Amino acid sequence: MSEQQPNTSGENRAKSNLPPGTNRYMQFVGAGFQMLGTIGLGVWAGLKLDEWQQNENPIWTIVLSLFAIGAALYLFIRQLPKQP
Repeated sequence: MSEQQPNTSGENRAKSNLPPGTNRYMQFVGAGFQMLGTIGLGVWAGLKLDEWQQNENPIWTIVLSLFAIGAALYLFIRQLPKQP
């Protein structure tokens, strides 16, 4: 006889223990971290380019920071649920 193993997948347990609305909350927390990473990457790349080119003014840092903010907002808006 074969023994049946109980379903211990993390997905089913996590869903049953979470309060209602947590999935939506986690979606926005993830989007916040995505924005933080995108903007941080833009700032870091700008700093490295300015350092490499030995610029007196942080031109690349400003340009890439603004570009990263725009890209982060674009990605965030695309993740929002569509309302009819």
